[in-house]
Amino acid sequence: MVEITETVLRDGHQSLIATRMRTRDMLPAAERLDAIGYRSLEVWGGATFDVALRYLREDPWERLRALKRAMPRTPLQMLLRGQNLVGYRHYADDLVRAFVAEAARQGIDIFRVFDALNDPRNMEVALDAVKRAGARAQGTICYTTSPVHTLASFVALGRRLAELGADELCVKDMGGFLPPSDGAALVRALVREVGLPVVVHTHSSSGMSTMTCLAVAEAGAVAVDAALSPFAGGASQPPTEALVGAMRGTPLDPKLDLAALGDLSEYFRTVLDRYRPMLNLRSLQTDPGILVHQIPGGMLSNLLSQLADQEAGARLAEVLQEVPRVRADLGYPPLVTPTSQIVGTQAVLNVLTGGRYRQITREVRDYVRGLYGTPPGAIDPDLAGRVARDGPTIAGRPADLLAPELETAVREVRALVPAADTAEALSYGIFPEVYRSYRRAVDQGLTSDVLTSAALGIVGALRAPAPAPGPAPPSASRASVGAWAHEGRVRLQSQRRWVAAAHDRTRR
Repeated sequence: MVEITETVLRDGHQSLIATRMRTRDMLPAAERLDAIGYRSLEVWGGATFDVALRYLREDPWERLRALKRAMPRTPLQMLLRGQNLVGYRHYADDLVRAFVAEAARQGIDIFRVFDALNDPRNMEVALDAVKRAGARAQGTICYTTSPVHTLASFVALGRRLAELGADELCVKDMGGFLPPSDGAALVRALVREVGLPVVVHTHSSSGMSTMTCLAVAEAGAVAVDAALSPFAGGASQPPTEALVGAMRGTPLDPKLDLAALGDLSEYFRTVLDRYRPMLNLRSLQTDPGILVHQIPGGMLSNLLSQLADQEAGARLAEVLQEVPRVRADLGYPPLVTPTSQIVGTQAVLNVLTGGRYRQITREVRDYVRGLYGTPPGAIDPDLAGRVARDGPTIAGRPADLLAPELETAVREVRALVPAADTAEALSYGIFPEVYRSYRRAVDQGLTSDVLTSAALGIVGALRAPAPAPGPAPPSASRASVGAWAHEGRVRLQSQRRWVAAAHDRTRR
């Protein structure tokens, strides 16, 4: 038997509608989701924390509490970016420990802990904190392919994660290019050599995910991730109903009720209808090209938005060719937050400035110096030499350079909200400016409903069909770029905020 982790409340909508599903649209389905018999429900982490505060004006902690009250039987799961928590920089150990403890106290049962470089040093404190909180620690291997990523290296990482206290392992195929045969071989090796249960997470971007899920289940994976069909496919996970149907009556049968799943799918289809203006059709498309360039759907959206902002969309093909070269120069990091942004932004600069590394981003400089962790492979010597003037390369764990942060976060948030509790202090500590903006909006009555209705109306208008041909004012041609331009600018602003956060980290 293989079990299912349902992602419709986290990665499903993060992948297809930019994480915009509101808590009020989740709760009507909560009791039915809880009754299905899933292994776990992924409901938190990843981008949900940032988006809830920044765009939805919702308290992510209240979402967690509400979902736990509504779904007390099924384990709730979150995605934790190791030392980055749910943010985009390394946080001090005291903040990491406090965040994990509070998340476990408020309802998270399983923590999927990963690091963009597969550097176990960036996961060790989080894994230890999970164990101390009495929750289940899922150590994660970010799957990728390169000359330095081999079956033996992944198994070695699995062993190290086991030594750090992981209760189980997750193979995280964030790009959706894990072939069925390679996935099966990796699962068999991990089960045989490490001995921990193995869960597999993939995306449907290349079109292989359903086949891969079946292959890894036959190879011994205890669970796979899937999303209910309205929020499945493309950049999201394979559809839950399809996997359950394919394995029904076999030794792998998850034994989930297809009729009940169908009822839930109908509900989430109505939810998707409300967010349809935010649905990027490209995220639903199958892209076998990912087997070559390895660019996940979210990263591709960032590239498109950066090019749109520079009115250089026609140069996408050049950027797609440059991304693998930059990745090789940086020692073949897996392309997942934040390394996907680091590589992608530098690739765009290399193309648009007319020369490779004429401009080097601060994030690439920090990466080369070791401030994100140890790269999987060797850095290009010429690039390393150019960055050497910024300062020495560090060999230790990056977070060892950070002073404690929790006490300062508590003091500063209580200057804003005198009765602020630990959860609010953590929200402030991770996203101080975002939290300030969130509090101002709440105090002014800019609630989730008001903001979401306005956003959907604006995006819907931008994506409306063009008017009939005829004379148009000069501004009309500018407006005709519509959805891509609007979305590109929105996402670029998010990218700039990420860069600013990284700058803050290097100044600490």
